[in-house]
Amino acid sequence: MVYSHIKYSDKPFMGSVTAPERAEDSVAMAKIVFGDDFVENNCVMLNLINANSPMVFDETMLGAAKVYARHNQATVISPFILSGAMSPVTVVGTLTQILAEVLAGAAFTQLIRKGAPVLFGTFAASISMQSGAPTFGTPEPSLVSYGAAHLARRLGLPFRTGGSLCGSKVPDAQAAHESANTLNMTLLAGANFVLHAAGWLEGGLVSSYEKFMIDQDQLGMMQKMAQGVDLSEEAQAMDAIREVGPGSHYLGCAHTQANFQTAFYRSPLADNNSFEQWEVEGRKRIEDRANALCKSWLESYEAPALDPAIDEALLAFIRQKKDSMPDAFT
Repeated sequence: MVYSHIKYSDKPFMGSVTAPERAEDSVAMAKIVFGDDFVENNCVMLNLINANSPMVFDETMLGAAKVYARHNQATVISPFILSGAMSPVTVVGTLTQILAEVLAGAAFTQLIRKGAPVLFGTFAASISMQSGAPTFGTPEPSLVSYGAAHLARRLGLPFRTGGSLCGSKVPDAQAAHESANTLNMTLLAGANFVLHAAGWLEGGLVSSYEKFMIDQDQLGMMQKMAQGVDLSEEAQAMDAIREVGPGSHYLGCAHTQANFQTAFYRSPLADNNSFEQWEVEGRKRIEDRANALCKSWLESYEAPALDPAIDEALLAFIRQKKDSMPDAFT
C-alpha cells in the first residue's frame, strides 16, 4: 500500500497505523525516498490516529502515534464518532467528548516529541435509532463539525473533517444529496485536510470509480467556491456595463469575449443540453459518463518519475520484510 502511494502518485500520502511495526516500516520507506535527515526534520506524510470513542486510545493507535511523533511526522487525532453509540446524542455533548479526546491525543504526541505536527480531527456521523446503522449528510454531524472547526482554530491546530460521505450503495440521488450536504459543510467549516473526499459509498465499505469521478467534479466546484469573489478592476466589468447599456445583451461584448472561457466552472460530467439532444446521444446517465471519463483518465495516466535506484531499494525492503514473515504472504 505504501509503495503504491510512493510509486504511482506525487501527492503527500498516509502511512499505515494498523500496528506500530507497520508505522515503522512506513517511516523507513519514506526515508528511502527522502533520506533519513530530511524525514526527521520535515513532515513528509501523515496518518490517522482514531480514538476508540468513548474516551479510550487502544494500544495499536498509541503505538503508531508514538512512532510517527518520534520521527516528526503528522498525526491526525480523530475521534471516531457515531453519535448515540460512541458519544451522547446531542451536538454539544458530542463536541465536549471530541475536545477531550483530541486534547488527550495531541498532548500525548508532544510528550513523545515536542513540536511534532498534529491535527485536530473528527469523523462525526449520526446513527439510525431504528437500526443502529450509520447515517450521513444529516444536520447534526454538520453542526458537530462546525463546532469542532471553531475549537481547532481556538487551539491553533489544523482541522480535519468531512468528505463526500454517504450511506447509499450506488451513485444515485441519495449518494448525491448526502455527499453534497457533507462536502458543503466541509468547505464552510474551513477544513484544512479532508479524508474520504471522493469515491465513498455504503458508509465507506465500498469505493466506486464512478462515484470518485462525480465527487471530483463536485470538488472542482468547491475549489471555485472557495476562491471567493474577485474584486479586481477586470472583475467589476464597468467597461462591459457601459458598452452594453440598457436593453441589449452581453454575449458579444468585448469583456465577455475576453473572459468566457474561464468565467464559470465547467463540469466535465453534467449534461445541460436539451432532452432531445440527450436522447439522441444515448440517454446516458451521469454514472455512465463518469465511467467513460474514468477510463479515459486511466488510459492517459503517466506515473510520476521515480529514481530507479530508489524504486529498487523500496522493492528490496518489501521483499526483506515479506521474507521475514513467510507464513503471512503467498
